[in-house]
Amino acid sequence: MRSLIVAGITFCCVFSCALLGLLLSKRLPEHHLANDSKETVKLAASLVATMVAIVLGMLVSSAKSSFDEMSSGITQISAKSIELDQVLAQYGPESKEIRDTLRSTMVSVARTIWPEDVIGHVDHLDLGAIEHSSAAAKLLIAMRKLDPQTDLQRQLKAQALQIGSELTNLRWIMIEQWHRGVPWAVLVVLGSWMALLFISFGLFARPNATVITALSVSALAVSGAVFLIMELNSPLSGLIKVAGDPFFKALDFIGK
Repeated sequence: MRSLIVAGITFCCVFSCALLGLLLSKRLPEHHLANDSKETVKLAASLVATMVAIVLGMLVSSAKSSFDEMSSGITQISAKSIELDQVLAQYGPESKEIRDTLRSTMVSVARTIWPEDVIGHVDHLDLGAIEHSSAAAKLLIAMRKLDPQTDLQRQLKAQALQIGSELTNLRWIMIEQWHRGVPWAVLVVLGSWMALLFISFGLFARPNATVITALSVSALAVSGAVFLIMELNSPLSGLIKVAGDPFFKALDFIGK
């Protein structure tokens, strides 16, 4: 929802600035509309347009990288969880309670990120419950309490503890990635540049249906780019969300 609001505000602001430019064009004195004035404004607008394009491209690229990193993290956690469950299964029936805890923890996370009873998307996802959860620590403590009786069980316990530690590290990496976002100062500066740019678009244009349509489509395009940036920076919520297929596939194997 937040990304839609920000994109909507962006569209309203830049399109309003374009209409303001059209309005100013009627009120400017004739000598302000001379060819040399037009050329100067066009050069200034070209400079601003270049800066807007560069910043938008960088932000979209950075947001896509964050989205891909989160998707990769989900896949890694799913794979590591299957591996841990298999190691514990080989350890013996003593690890059954730990395996059940692992499965219930993953089910809880899946319901938080991909709730089965919500159609569409989650407007706002609070990872506080996951961040402050002690389930991962309890799993490690439970695995440390295992009392191996054979060399094979000792090897399996050491392997399980190593995988559990890797899962804990992946969890914290994903939480840190989630807290990264687009600085609001960058969005404000970018919005200011786009506002100036759209004022210049309307400044020397004749107001008619074609011009207004072109300006509205352009405003929609840049607001769409802002929407993508916001959505890709929130990969676990919103309309564009990381797929949970690897996670649910892991649940088909774990604890069974």
